[in-house]
Amino acid sequence: MLDKKALDVQVLHVAPLTSIADYLVIGSAESDRQTRAVADYIVDELSGVGQRPLSVEGTSSGQWVLIDFGDVVAHVMREDSRAHYALERLWSDAQRVPVPDESSAVTTPPKRRLVRKANPQKTV
Repeated sequence: MLDKKALDVQVLHVAPLTSIADYLVIGSAESDRQTRAVADYIVDELSGVGQRPLSVEGTSSGQWVLIDFGDVVAHVMREDSRAHYALERLWSDAQRVPVPDESSAVTTPPKRRLVRKANPQKTV
């Protein structure tokens, strides 16, 4: 989600509270187009590692896209829709799982390749 500039991404551990999922991932977008782009990115990235969604709802409107992966359900919502439906308040008893933001993510510098130069042979 963060790669597509989703805002205020939250992960809620809801397994002790419901049988519908173990985790809810909630993120906001500033427009319908960005909402669809974030949702498409999630589906593409997880499908690439063999995790295809069971269902995807809401892509036609772009206000609120729900992606059901079984144990994990992702909600990508426009900011106004997220404020209106207030899923975090609905699931306020759920434990929040920390999500590192891009600025705190540890990046490893690229590995350097050692290139040895051939020793020039002296000619006499």
